[in-house]
Amino acid sequence: MTRVTQETTSGPWSPLRTSVFRWLWLASIASNIGTWMHEVGAGWLMTSLSASPLAVALVQVAGALPMFFLALPAGALADIVDKRRYLLSVQLWMASVAVLLAGLTLLGLMNVPLLLLLTLAMGIGTALMMPAWSALTPELVGKSELPAAVALSSLGMNVARAIGPAVAGVLVSLSGPWLTFALNAVSFFAVIAALYTWERTPTVSILPAERLFGAVRLGVRYARSAKPLQAVLVRTFAFFVGASAGMSLLPLLVRRELHGTAADFGILLACVGAGAIGGAMFLPKLRERLRSDLIVAGASLAYAAVLFGLAFIRDFTLLIPVMLVSGAAWIAVLSSLQVAAQTSVPSWVRARALAVYILVFFGCSALGGIVWGALASEYSLSVALAGGGAMLVLGVLLSWRFRLPVTDAEDLAPSVHWPAPVLSADLDRERGPVMVTLEYDIPREHAEAFSHAMLAVRAMRRRNGALSWGLLQDSENPHLWQEFFFDASWLEHLRHHGRVTVAEQRIEAAARQYQREGVPVRIRHLLGVPEPRNPDPRSPNPTGVSS
Repeated sequence: MTRVTQETTSGPWSPLRTSVFRWLWLASIASNIGTWMHEVGAGWLMTSLSASPLAVALVQVAGALPMFFLALPAGALADIVDKRRYLLSVQLWMASVAVLLAGLTLLGLMNVPLLLLLTLAMGIGTALMMPAWSALTPELVGKSELPAAVALSSLGMNVARAIGPAVAGVLVSLSGPWLTFALNAVSFFAVIAALYTWERTPTVSILPAERLFGAVRLGVRYARSAKPLQAVLVRTFAFFVGASAGMSLLPLLVRRELHGTAADFGILLACVGAGAIGGAMFLPKLRERLRSDLIVAGASLAYAAVLFGLAFIRDFTLLIPVMLVSGAAWIAVLSSLQVAAQTSVPSWVRARALAVYILVFFGCSALGGIVWGALASEYSLSVALAGGGAMLVLGVLLSWRFRLPVTDAEDLAPSVHWPAPVLSADLDRERGPVMVTLEYDIPREHAEAFSHAMLAVRAMRRRNGALSWGLLQDSENPHLWQEFFFDASWLEHLRHHGRVTVAEQRIEAAARQYQREGVPVRIRHLLGVPEPRNPDPRSPNPTGVSS
């Protein structure tokens, strides 16, 4: 077993008691250090190849853009294949790209299109990796330790942010960007080694794996029907569109406005990481006093102040405390949103839901990089950075009504309270669609309350896989109501059974409390009738199905 089975007192460091989590966490720090070294090397290399602000911003765009196209398929894959083997393949791909970047840069063969192309290839690897990696944490630690594990993962990323840029700045000054790419390639092998030695116990299911495109559609349907996840996505959009101005334009600010070196750039990024570490250490006590909504709003306003500072301060020494604040604000927002996203979705769709979150996160980075880079090219860096700050303030005001979820992990455990449906032995499990009907007997005085409670049932059915849903009232006997929903096939309906959580059991109970006492809810399963393969137009209709 790789998961902690006993519930112990959960502290900020308690997940590190689990050896698999500890080694993967350390390996991810090494890999993230390499990634930040790559970011510094690629950003600085582009300023050497082109003086265009748009070209510099496009480095971030090329790294983030693949998320927009691949995050959902990657999330679906992570939910239906063995995560360990999948992640090993992706890490090998990213190591190969980093080796190619290092070799071409060392040989002096790099140019703007080639750098953007290889950055895009690295972004493809990141897009394929992140949903699976994010969904890995709940497999490694107990439920009570999940928020601490997510916070530790965020802390590890920012430890890397503190170390990677500083080391990269020195290496770029001494030997050029090629060495940062080479060390990034080496860092991937730390993750490969940790994954290779992990003896993962796969989840055994009596049902066959979902098909990729169907799994993608279901992930989108879940996101459209899950209000807690939607709140996380709105707050993510509200922060990262404006906040992306800072990181995408910082290399140009150092080189053109401050006339600094790669070492200066690394120092400022290291300050961001140091601020993030300080913020992460302070966050647990802050969470005891404030809701996540207030933390995200306050940190967003703090980051807006950072962008205004970057827009108008041109003294390197004064920018150091500004970047420290930026790191603390960034980790406060990122950690709060990640914990909310991780703990607000059930395990069967976790990678897909996190893929939607990651899609919004990187989509905002790509959109912001294009907008703020174009604005800086047309006007000035100050205008672009101040615009990002103004966007953050506006985002706080417009997104305030979307409250971040506070969900008990136990509520998302499978309830397994639906009775097992019966399929005749002579019928195919792939057959569909399946129409499920539930007949209720509701006294007239409870009709309005019942129909209102069924709105939550509708959202529950749809996010768990129902293609469509409806509620009907009998015209002859108004106290009789019929709910119906369609699943794509009998197999998909069996999966639907396993997706219902403890929290959703309570949603059903809230509607069924109005059922007439002593009268059971009648449930029926109806299968679609396939058309005859070679119908004889001269013969009567054997199925009785009208067209």
